[in-house]
Amino acid sequence: MSEIELVQLRLIRAEPLNCDTWTHFSRNHTNDLLIEKRKMSKGTVVLAYSGGLDTSCILVWLKEQGYDVIAYLADIGQDEDFEAAREKAQKLGAKKVYIEDLREEFVQDFIWPAVQANAVYEDRYLLGTSVARPCIARRQVEIARKEGAEYVSHGATGKGNDQIRFELTCYALYPEVKIIAPWRIPEFFNRFKGRTDLMEFAQKHGIPVPVTPKAPWSMDANLMHISYESGILENPKSHAPADLYLMTKSPAESPDTPDVLEIEFRNGVPVKVSNLKDQTSKNSPLEIFSYLNLIGGKHGVGRIDIVENRFIGMKSRGIYETPGGTILLSAHLDIETFTMDKEVRRIKQGLGIRFSELMYNGFWYSPECEFVRHCIAKSQENVEGKVQLSVYKGHVYILGRESPKSLYNEELVSMDVQGDYDPCDASGFIKINAVRLREHCRLQGLANGKK
Repeated sequence: MSEIELVQLRLIRAEPLNCDTWTHFSRNHTNDLLIEKRKMSKGTVVLAYSGGLDTSCILVWLKEQGYDVIAYLADIGQDEDFEAAREKAQKLGAKKVYIEDLREEFVQDFIWPAVQANAVYEDRYLLGTSVARPCIARRQVEIARKEGAEYVSHGATGKGNDQIRFELTCYALYPEVKIIAPWRIPEFFNRFKGRTDLMEFAQKHGIPVPVTPKAPWSMDANLMHISYESGILENPKSHAPADLYLMTKSPAESPDTPDVLEIEFRNGVPVKVSNLKDQTSKNSPLEIFSYLNLIGGKHGVGRIDIVENRFIGMKSRGIYETPGGTILLSAHLDIETFTMDKEVRRIKQGLGIRFSELMYNGFWYSPECEFVRHCIAKSQENVEGKVQLSVYKGHVYILGRESPKSLYNEELVSMDVQGDYDPCDASGFIKINAVRLREHCRLQGLANGKK
């Protein structure tokens, strides 16, 4: 047995080493120890890192478990000091830190398809968190492949939807990847039963913790929205505190004069927004969406407080602010109805509901979701034109619309001009549609014993 193996064995057995033995050993075998340490690494893991308490503790915990950790931060429009987060991750021992600006691709590749679909989950939720997860996870997988990392990790809880969204995306794009989900590992969640345990761990390992108390709810922010849940919000009867909202003003405190906007669409996505009051104009996807957030937030647009059905099988209460998305939903619905055939739109509405469920449940990269997105994109080929609207006191009011591909025929529909329409034809149309109603009445009469 070599000298290094003997010392390792004595360390494992917790046998004491005298000072001379240790000095001699360390002088001659420091490099050997480093090599052995590298050999003992369980591998490299790319951690979706936010810089907050949870993922900072997870970073250190992963290192404790023997992994080399690459920290990855996605900039999708949240208010974050990314350089401070980088320095923090490096101090905590991250092997490498990636900070990726994904805002443009977030809008173009993810938000715009949601706009085309009029994506709304359970009639109210505009899916701001759901649409962000495949964007974040896609880049995480790209980094893992680039770095030769066989593991990815995240800080999503074991009760929520995000764990599903992250992991289904990772498996779809990197089938052989191994996922480390600490909040589903008993060794981790039994050790950290709450925020107090995490704070104690952070103090022990030199992890900086917030000086000010954390808000008594959980918050997730991106360019699309801010969500609030958990903590004091878990009682669905409790009203949201007035100081909870960060993205929108209270409608009661919003300006007493509206902003009037014109949004131009092509292929079902906005290509330009103009403020008809001050002539402000935005053309790029990121600028358009950011400006609509600004105007919507100023007028208190896009607040909802709902109880929703999580994919994992439980109901949860969530409060959301989605100002720009709410404006675009109203505008897109209007130009779509103006330019799209009635029966095509009926089919497309069903596809939009299906797409919303697939996105919420984490199946963005599934074959069925790819098919549905393709069909929705096809339906948008003639969704082109301009919508004028007013944003005021928490509401969006449609004022007018125009389109070179409109299916609206002013002469045909006019009450003052007959046009290319014979009213007599309506008699036969009505009678044909009445056949089944008459038959239903006859059958009901027989069933009631009438002749």
